[in-house]
Amino acid sequence: MQQEDDLRALAKIMDFLRAVSIIFVVMNIYWYCYEAMQLWGINIGVVDKILMNFDRTAGLFGSIIYTKLFCVLLLALSCLGTKGVKEEKITWRKINTYLGVGFVFFFLNWWVLALPLPMVANAALYIFTMAVGYICLLMAGLYMSRLLKNSMMDDVFNCENESFMQETKLMENEYSINLPTRFWYKKKMWKGWINVVNPFRATIVLGTPGSGKSYAVVNNFIKQQIEKGFSQYIYDFKYPDLSVIAYNHLQDNNEQYKVPPKFYVINFDDPRRSHRCNPIHPDFMTDISDAYESAYTIMLNLNRTWVQKQGDFFVESPIILFAAIIWYLRIHDNGKYCTFPHAIEFLNKRYEDIFPILTSYPDLENYLSPFMDAWLGGAADQLMGQIASAKIPLSRMISPQLYWVMTGDEFTLDINNPAEPKILCVGNNPDRQNIYGAALGLYNSRIVKLINKKGQLKSSVIIDELPTIYFKGLDNLIATARSNKVAVCLGFQDFSQLIRDYGDKEAKVVMNTVGNIFSGQVVGDTAKTLSERFGKVLQQRQSMTINRQDKSTSISTQMDSLIPQSKISTLTQGMFVGSVSDNFDERIEQKIFHAEIVVDNTRVTAEAAKYQPIPIFHDFKDDEGNDTMGQCIKENYDRIKSDVKGIVERELIRIAADPELAHLLEKRNSFL
Repeated sequence: MQQEDDLRALAKIMDFLRAVSIIFVVMNIYWYCYEAMQLWGINIGVVDKILMNFDRTAGLFGSIIYTKLFCVLLLALSCLGTKGVKEEKITWRKINTYLGVGFVFFFLNWWVLALPLPMVANAALYIFTMAVGYICLLMAGLYMSRLLKNSMMDDVFNCENESFMQETKLMENEYSINLPTRFWYKKKMWKGWINVVNPFRATIVLGTPGSGKSYAVVNNFIKQQIEKGFSQYIYDFKYPDLSVIAYNHLQDNNEQYKVPPKFYVINFDDPRRSHRCNPIHPDFMTDISDAYESAYTIMLNLNRTWVQKQGDFFVESPIILFAAIIWYLRIHDNGKYCTFPHAIEFLNKRYEDIFPILTSYPDLENYLSPFMDAWLGGAADQLMGQIASAKIPLSRMISPQLYWVMTGDEFTLDINNPAEPKILCVGNNPDRQNIYGAALGLYNSRIVKLINKKGQLKSSVIIDELPTIYFKGLDNLIATARSNKVAVCLGFQDFSQLIRDYGDKEAKVVMNTVGNIFSGQVVGDTAKTLSERFGKVLQQRQSMTINRQDKSTSISTQMDSLIPQSKISTLTQGMFVGSVSDNFDERIEQKIFHAEIVVDNTRVTAEAAKYQPIPIFHDFKDDEGNDTMGQCIKENYDRIKSDVKGIVERELIRIAADPELAHLLEKRNSFL
């Protein structure tokens, strides 16, 4: 009731101001058309005296413009209380038209009085222009008032409600990654910072192809961590995109390290620009469980569907068989032949030869008992199925170039060794990702175990396009590596990719244990999950009802998503949402961000133009300058096959000569 009374009182005030405005119009006409008024018989002595006093004391009629200005001022004030009407087709173009016509007719009509016409005609024309001008200004004021009061329609996408103040202070420490940003808040653009002050709590970078996740985020992680003296392991799916950045940035920042790191590359496509490294080097395999993990990683990379079937008989059987072969090569002849290519070649020998050899070692006898039971029990079909499950996928990896890279010992995988830090880039090829990904997954699993130790250098593991490779132990690395100064940065396109390739349980562990998250445009369940993660905020809602006589506006507040799913699904390239974690002594009040990450494109382009290609590490030239790469790689391939053939022959002779082991050959000989 009180509100209705207030509205009525306000309406009366507005009507009074408009009436006074009209009086000023009449005063202007009466004064400047006085002679014509006399001829028309309009002569009011009291009014004459009042107007004369106004002019003498206030100079009201010193200029023809004064009364007009007072008139327009009062008219503008009266329009503030305009009531809503049914008509809503009001545009600024219509308002500007009325303003223009009104200004011309109302303010620029003084020349009408000087026209060479009869006095009465001049006065009539002046009154007409004043009236038209006033009406046009009145219409413009009414429309403008209604349009401004309907300003809620200007923000149809609710941008103002969903904008919020973000971090504007740069917070640096010896580990931090700091990204400059621009964000919108309270109708203006602000400059801010995304401060990843604790990268050891792991980082996820999401975004559909082309959203800018590598260009804006991953590349900055590589550069800034090299500038702060991190050793690095980089999985470069689209080799050499990330590797070139790491190589050139390292050349410019070698002085940031106490011991300058060495740059290494694993690249199966181009042996000239690849170092050689044995991922199952015997020095780093202390237990048969290490062999099992290596076999597990290889098999699950080659057969992604097995990730969902872990524990099944025909999944575990080939893994156990291949693990036994790896451990056999580790304990045979002090690990001289313990390489991945030797293991593949050994597996492809006749099972009538390899089973007696493997079971002749007490360490492997119990490990292989299911196979021996099937063999001795005459279950040949079952046994062949178990062996084929290992042979068929591994046979796809028989490649002279792959054998060449994985049999050398040019460096070890302890990349954060304080005495010998390394920057290691491993390159995949989208056209051969299933084959190369399995071999590279083996490097991943070994590196995870070697770097997650006390007393090592600060290091980072950067995996771009994570679903293209199975990373054994990833969830455990994220959960436990923080105290060992290992920063993990994972880039992929969508949570559904992770669930598909890692399984629902492991994918959820990864998603829920990561402390820092960046997301460009993502859609569907991923956008919904992120929106729920960012939470809700109190937002203002305005509703308006317009009828023929009046307009009512109501304002309410309610909790709604800070960054709704629809906003995440339509982010522009370079725009990111996400959250960061902080430290006890480095508190970040606003951890959530929704901003454009600012990249100096000119500087980045200039840097890229100066980049040197990754150098050739092996030129394969003989003394006469001839290219011998094909010959060297083939000789290595033939040597591995010869090594394995020699191992089998020597081992069978050894078993035959040992009375305690001779029974192992009886079954073999009966089959042969």
